[in-house]
Formats: sequence, C-alpha cells, structure tokens
Amino acid sequence: MQSNILDDKFFMKKALLLAKKANWRTSPNPMVGAVIVKNGKIISEGYHKKAGLPHAEAEAIRNANESLKGATLYVTLEPCCHKDKKTPPCTDAIINSGINRVVIGMRDPNPKVSGKGVEILNNHGIKVIEGVLEEEVKKLNEFYIKYITTSRPFVILKIAMTLDGKIATPLGESKWITSEKSRKFVHLIRSRVDALLSAYGTVLKDNPMFTSRIKGGKNPLRVIIDPELKIPLNYHVYNPPPNTIAVVHEKKLNDKNIKHLIHRGIEIVSFSSEKVDLQWLMEELGKRQITSLMIEGGSSLNSYALWSGIVDKLMIFIAPKIIGGAQSYPSIGGNIYKNLDEAFEIKDLKIRMFGGDIFIEGYLKGLKKF
Repeated sequence: MQSNILDDKFFMKKALLLAKKANWRTSPNPMVGAVIVKNGKIISEGYHKKAGLPHAEAEAIRNANESLKGATLYVTLEPCCHKDKKTPPCTDAIINSGINRVVIGMRDPNPKVSGKGVEILNNHGIKVIEGVLEEEVKKLNEFYIKYITTSRPFVILKIAMTLDGKIATPLGESKWITSEKSRKFVHLIRSRVDALLSAYGTVLKDNPMFTSRIKGGKNPLRVIIDPELKIPLNYHVYNPPPNTIAVVHEKKLNDKNIKHLIHRGIEIVSFSSEKVDLQWLMEELGKRQITSLMIEGGSSLNSYALWSGIVDKLMIFIAPKIIGGAQSYPSIGGNIYKNLDEAFEIKDLKIRMFGGDIFIEGYLKGLKKF
C-alpha cells in the first residue's frame, strides 16, 4: 500500500512538471499534465498547451505507441465530461482506451465537471484515486480556481518598497528601489497573468510600458484607471501593442480623445459612480475571461484595492534601503485601522531573497471592512 502511494506521488509529480510546460498560456483553461504508466514505466505523456487545443489526457492517449489496456493514467485535474466546448470529453477517450485506473490531483471546480468526471469513470469500472499532491495542483492553478468559481480574476497586489515601507521619495523618485533581479521576476509574473491594473497617477509619473520583456513571453492586457482622461495620447499605455482597457468616467465619453483611443483599438469601459468600484471592475474583467490580474500602482490604488476586498495574494519586494520622512510615499495609503486586531493578516507566507531584496509572498487571510 505504501509503495502504491509513493508511486502515485512520483508519477503525479511528473504530470505536474508537464503541466508547467504550458507556461501559463492556457487561460481561461487550467494548466494540466498527464502521464500514462504501464508495468511501472511511463509509456506516454501529454499536457494542455493552449485553450482550444487537446486536453492533457487526450494528448497522452493519442501519443501512446502501445496498448493502454490495464494502464494507469495520472492527470493533475479531474477529466472533463461535458460536451459544450471546443474539445470532446476526456472521459470518453479514457473509457475507450482500455485504461483501468486513473489517479487525479484534484477535482475540477468547474460546476460542469465537479465530480461528474470521476462518477462517469467509476460507473464504467475504472478505479479512480483522488487528491494526490492536491495542494501543489491547487497552487499551480490558483488563477483558474478563483475564476471558475467566482467569474472574477485572481488578483495579485505587487509592492516594491524600502525597509521603512516607502515606495517613492517626497519628489516621487522610485526608479529603482529594488534590484534588477527583483524587476526581472516581476516581468516573469507579468508574462503569466492575463492583465495588469494601474491608475493614471503612476502612469503620469513613470510613463511605464507595462510589458513582460521576457523572451517569448506574453504581455498582459493593460487595464488603466483614467477617469478624467489625464494621460496624454502619446504615453505607452495608449499605444498598443499590447492592448489596453481604459476605465473612464461616463461624463468623458464624448471627449475628443475617446475617438482616438477607440481608433487605436483601445477598449473603453465607463462608470457612473463618483469613484470606480473595483468589485464592479473585476466583474467586468471576468466577463472578458480575464482569469488573473496583477496590480502595479501607487499608495492610493494599493490601499483602495485592499479595502475593496479584491486582493487575493500579496507579492512584496523589500529593498535594503531607508528613505524616511513623513512626506515620502508610503506603500499603503488611504484608510487605516485603529486597532491591531482589525489589521490585514497574511497567511501561507513564503520568504526568499532576490539580489539583496527580501521577497515576501502570501495570501490575505480575510478582510474586515469599515
């Protein structure tokens, strides 16, 4: 029994490594890997490369060069069973292949699957083992899990600051607080998320491109909050590629610059409230199949995102520098809690070093609103 468990973990680890080969290019689908094992040896493998292309299980079955009768399939996510999509149900392919045992990392949280795939396989006499390396699989697909269960993107708040919590000097100077190694890692994360959120203040100060700059990497969709259309048309964010969504107040919809932006292929999303509702904006992005988003803004946007309750994960880069001064820009502005027991709590912390910087990664434990 112990040997089977160890074998299952070993081969599931192989499937996880295969899933990662997709390199976060499968959105809005999850990253999935699969290996087929017979007589203790891997005889075939596959992974989901991109939405619309074959799923990992189907790929592994198709790649096999020998009979699969009596083989075991290891797949990171429960096989799909619904037919209203671009690819056929993987449960059909498994049943027809002769595979008699399936080991999955986690159930698919998609309501169209969610245990139904396991049930179908069991009903056809195929033994199913669940939950092998489940936490690792969930971590890999945290974007997908949030999106498929809430119809909203998984949100990362990225902050680069000094030891005393400052993101810029009193004059607004912030290039570069953190090391080149930290900045390269941020570019890597940009290449993984679907979208990047910022606001006009940051854009006016830095005129950032908000691209990944990773060789062969994808650039995120840029979502820019610019209610009064203060950003000049010659700034990078308003000159695709990559694409941009401009979030503006509806009173500016007749502004002459709107036509110029639309002509450039920039999508205009408008709101009527005094201040843009970030929960509403996440809902709008979810409708556009944006599964993940990273926030790169200043003190105001950082605090507003936290107090709006949209942040799932924090990525904080701390440089070994001290700026000091009450007039320097803090990493988090806006509202404050008066009591410690009201403060934001971070769980599942991971800490490592990036070229002299301290990198802290963690998840928001909960949000207490005023």
